[in-house]
Amino acid sequence: MLDLLSGFVGELRNAGLPVSLTENLDAMEAVKHIPIEDRDAFKYALAATMVKNEQHWRAFETVFEVYFSLRGPEYNVGDENGDGEFDPDNLEEWMSQQMQGMGGRGGGQDMSPEEIAEMLFRALLNADEAMMAAMARAAVTQFAGMEPGRPVGGTYYLYRTLRNLDLDGMLERLMDESSQRYEGDMTQLAERLEREEFENRIEQLKREIEAEIRRRLVADRGVEAMAKTLRKPLPEDVDFMHASREEMANIRKAIGPLTRKLAARLARKRKHKRRGPLDFRATMRQSLSYGGVPADPRFRHPRPNKPELIVVADISGSVAAFARFTLHLVYALQNQFSKVRSFVFIDGIDEVTHMFRNEEDITNAVHRVNTEADVVWVDGHSDYGHAFGVFWESFGKDVNAKSTMMFLGDARNNYHSTNAWVLKECQKRARSVFWLNPEPKSYWDTGDSVITEYSTYTDGVFECRNLRQLEGFVDNLA
Repeated sequence: MLDLLSGFVGELRNAGLPVSLTENLDAMEAVKHIPIEDRDAFKYALAATMVKNEQHWRAFETVFEVYFSLRGPEYNVGDENGDGEFDPDNLEEWMSQQMQGMGGRGGGQDMSPEEIAEMLFRALLNADEAMMAAMARAAVTQFAGMEPGRPVGGTYYLYRTLRNLDLDGMLERLMDESSQRYEGDMTQLAERLEREEFENRIEQLKREIEAEIRRRLVADRGVEAMAKTLRKPLPEDVDFMHASREEMANIRKAIGPLTRKLAARLARKRKHKRRGPLDFRATMRQSLSYGGVPADPRFRHPRPNKPELIVVADISGSVAAFARFTLHLVYALQNQFSKVRSFVFIDGIDEVTHMFRNEEDITNAVHRVNTEADVVWVDGHSDYGHAFGVFWESFGKDVNAKSTMMFLGDARNNYHSTNAWVLKECQKRARSVFWLNPEPKSYWDTGDSVITEYSTYTDGVFECRNLRQLEGFVDNLA
């Protein structure tokens, strides 16, 4: 058991979950108090001790379902003709009994598609979970076409199985049967509730089919290979510039908890960072107690200073998602700054600070920025040089010693003039100047990228491709 749990923890860490040694020990202690044969209890005991973030639950569940997948001989790919049983309780015989009223045959591999569809219909109509589990295996056997050693992902097998089952047509058939059983005409509310119930049962069936395919693949390829294949980045590690729609939604959900954590961290950092320069006079007075030896140096305790933040963000198509999430994070943390001003540009530039005022839902403000900001000057292709020149001409006077400036963009300038002198002037006047680039460092200064020319006049250029890197940067703003 110790070796098994150690291997499982290793897979979690490979997936990106931060599982400490203490949590590993807690998990080993927890499983002593639950029945090992109860798979759900075992799963949630491990989750309670190892998962600290709601956003990590899906990754944990995927690793668990792979690592602790059922891997008996009955799941061997291409071996359905062995003993003909679906599980140790001999579901084949049970299924044969269920088929007697239909004149059908027993055994999943001997059933016709029509017989599988009929039994599946009855299982969904009666919410018979045991029947659904059996039919999931029969459907995979009949339709997936799995072969030992074939280098095909589980998504392909799932698609083939679901395509042959025609679950959309099954839903309508279930609704027709339900309306016939209903006494009188179904009300609109009753029909909606009935449809939602059948949709939930069909989703449960899909999960069972997916689990069946996964069990067979694990039995065929091994745990490590399948875990590596199914491994997906956590929301905080997803690349802004290449995220899918589902991953974008997960990033949005992760923004809220992240901003609360960062706000608390910045407030705590300011509270404890009250040691200023050495107070020579106070130190000398205190040293009189020690015969003139400055054993207890005294320091000035200045009032913590909140910087003014000026954000200048490229919102062209290539980096729009990165700018959107960065603006979201900055305005969620605006209480940590004395003032926040935002400018967005493509080849023209516009101030959008007013769009965030009195806006409770920052997502709405960011949407307004993307749809209402006047950022096109000529053709809507990135022109950093022109945008920076207009910024300095119109707003350069507002940059002062309290300002912290943050430029967001990939510095791909379409071979236009860079006007890097604007950053040079900003560096002279501002407290600090930072540049956040969402591209990998290996892409910097390739093609039309001029990031090095701009970085000469900054206090730091940071690669910020995901939320984890963005979180790491925030400390520089305190």
